[in-house]
Amino acid sequence: MDFARSAEANKRLHDMVPGGAHTYAKGEDQYPEGMAPVISHGRGAHVWDVDGNSYIEYGSGLRAVSLGHAHPRVVEAVRAQLDLGSNFVRPAALEVEAAAKFLATVPTAEMVKFAKNGSDVTTAAVRLARAATGRTVVALCADQPFFSTDDWFIGTTAMNAGIPAQDVVSFPYGDVAAVSRLFDTHDVACLVLEAATQTDPPEGYLEGLRDLCTRHGVVLVFDEMITGFRWSEAGAQGVYGVTPDLSTFGKALGNGFAVSALAGRRDLMELGGLRDSRERVFLLSTTHGGETHALAAAMAVMDTYAAEGIAQRLHDLGARLAAGVRQAAAAAGVGTHVVVRGRDSNLVFATLDQDGHPSQPYRTLFMRRLIMGGVIGPSFVVSSALTDTDIDRTVSVVADACAVYRQALDAGDPTPWLGGRPTKPVFRKQA
Repeated sequence: MDFARSAEANKRLHDMVPGGAHTYAKGEDQYPEGMAPVISHGRGAHVWDVDGNSYIEYGSGLRAVSLGHAHPRVVEAVRAQLDLGSNFVRPAALEVEAAAKFLATVPTAEMVKFAKNGSDVTTAAVRLARAATGRTVVALCADQPFFSTDDWFIGTTAMNAGIPAQDVVSFPYGDVAAVSRLFDTHDVACLVLEAATQTDPPEGYLEGLRDLCTRHGVVLVFDEMITGFRWSEAGAQGVYGVTPDLSTFGKALGNGFAVSALAGRRDLMELGGLRDSRERVFLLSTTHGGETHALAAAMAVMDTYAAEGIAQRLHDLGARLAAGVRQAAAAAGVGTHVVVRGRDSNLVFATLDQDGHPSQPYRTLFMRRLIMGGVIGPSFVVSSALTDTDIDRTVSVVADACAVYRQALDAGDPTPWLGGRPTKPVFRKQA
């Protein structure tokens, strides 16, 4: 495979864009050296780079494109709006329809406000909780990787340069007693977490959090950026039957178009409205939050999920992929080193060294072999556009990658198979 044009495009990006990408998770450092394709276009579950190489793609748009690229129903809805104008001095009629459709899709929410990205709506939830409770402390799940680009979260990561100390405490996922102790020692405004991650929550866990938050007057916030439309159309709360006070959605909501949502209890949300007598909260005020083409995309996504059973299809495709990858890894003798984890609709892969520890060098080896076989992605997160043929092809490429993985393990050093420096974690002190 030739990556000459991608290499030149990456160089130009680094010259003009800090980090060479507008999202750190899409950075060149997340891919094997010399094998960071720059994408030309995509269709369904396939993408092509500027060198003409084609790939089966996973983790599309960092989990945002769950229906596949250029989905006809979404494209048609967007195109219909473009001729009508996209942003006006007053709300568009489409905003009424979009809000109504969202609240019908997520029936646990009483009000919704749209924005463009997940960081803004999750920060708005924190702001709302602080205003409603009169407290400042945010309790954040320590075992989950990302909630916002804003200071209250980034200040807790390794990339905290330029950020003052934040009033944030953390708690481990799955331990109700730890949260109870936290509430006994801190005046917490809100508890922020993903309701589920790689596995289902322990029995009674979410119910326990709900009860604790109610008793202590803490606002319970579910980040549904990933679980929304992947666990179900209504997110994890729709699967587990536990209603948060506030929840935030994005990613798959727009199938690649920029739209996110803050949803929740009316009495909380009205703090940011015009019909409440309490002190006003500057909740969300985004110039582009009501862009009609993005809201049309979201409405088309919700319609497609309902009409075609997309959530179930994502689970079915993921189950087929996970079974194939596990079988291929076991056959190559690396079943305890190349590990598929997560809900079937949201699969990730772990690459472990001889001692069973996560390894960036072995991740690099594995990703390199996948790319060479025409499979790209930082995960095995599926889109509904994948076919059985795509899955079978992926499993075949994984089998070849696992054979090389076994050679590296036997040699005790993956370096000869890396082709350059290893991939790197996003959150680190030095570039």
